[in-house]
Amino acid sequence: MGTGSGVYSSKKIKIEMRTITMYLVAILTLLLMQSVVAQDNYIEKVEILKEQKLSITRQEKEALKFEIAEIVKQLENGEITEEESNALKMKAAEKRALNIEERIAIIDNKISLLKRNNGEVKELDTLNYKFAFELGIGDDDDKLFGIRINENRHRKEPVYDRRTYSDIVLAFGLNNAIIEGQSLNDSPYKIGGSRFFEMGWQWRTRVFKNTNFLRFNYGFSFQFNGLKPKDNQYLVSLDNGQSELQEFEYDLDKSKFRMDNLVFPMHFEFGPSKLTTTDKTMRYSLHNKFRVGLGGYAGFNLGTRQKLKYTIDGEKVKDKLKRSYNTNDLVYGLSAYAGVDGVLLYVKYDLNPIFKDAAVDQRNISLGLRFDL
Repeated sequence: MGTGSGVYSSKKIKIEMRTITMYLVAILTLLLMQSVVAQDNYIEKVEILKEQKLSITRQEKEALKFEIAEIVKQLENGEITEEESNALKMKAAEKRALNIEERIAIIDNKISLLKRNNGEVKELDTLNYKFAFELGIGDDDDKLFGIRINENRHRKEPVYDRRTYSDIVLAFGLNNAIIEGQSLNDSPYKIGGSRFFEMGWQWRTRVFKNTNFLRFNYGFSFQFNGLKPKDNQYLVSLDNGQSELQEFEYDLDKSKFRMDNLVFPMHFEFGPSKLTTTDKTMRYSLHNKFRVGLGGYAGFNLGTRQKLKYTIDGEKVKDKLKRSYNTNDLVYGLSAYAGVDGVLLYVKYDLNPIFKDAAVDQRNISLGLRFDL
């Protein structure tokens, strides 16, 4: 009995020693990983600060170029004398040189703080952390089971000269068709009932480096062009492949034909803007500025459909017909807009005929409002 008890105690001690050893190895591993992560984090912080030192000189030199360009423009316009121009240039150069010196000194002080405190300086708010975590046991509120997520991630410094912007584009208004040999007043489609809607995305890029007077706008849009025939008519596909309007056998409550297009607009945009510069950014603003855009678009016809509503023997009938109606697959045309800020008068005209091989060409035209959001 005593021998069995001794063997049991010996096994129990071995198990406990093995467990203790495993815990010690786990703790040492965690501490080692924490040390490695802290070292990597310290190196990353220093590298980010060194990159910031390089970008400071670049930013200040770019800012000086634009200030000098503005001074030269004032001189050419006769607003200042050559002596005043030279004095302003000297003042601008001194200011930018002082900015470089003081901003680099700030970065050097931050690097010294990191070295002195082994990389643990939480007050360095200008650092750009992609993602970081710490392993260990502590009493911080955001540290749990040895893992602490770094929530104090910081954005990169803004680009000094941002030349491209993007907008959501919405447009709507009246739609109709110009028929060869006829005026718009003689159109077989209702003037007020035919409408269009457009939605898309555009990018706006400044063409020249030192002025924002000319911009190039490009993007993509979905166009929905609707036509409502007059005089109880609807669109019919004929055996010869053509389409034409014909009288419907019942009284129509509604007759509407719609073309859905995916197009890629491109415009050259003209107009003044307001320049604002700081030590870190240079921005051109179109707020409350008049602008004009001239260009065109090209794309594809995604589909055509016709909706008819009428009554037979007191019963309401609704037909939705999705067919090609011999419409052109390729869509291209001219467009223009003008207005203040993001509210613009908008016109577009399809150069391609609506229907292929038609006896008389019809081309879609739209007039309405456009909003660049």
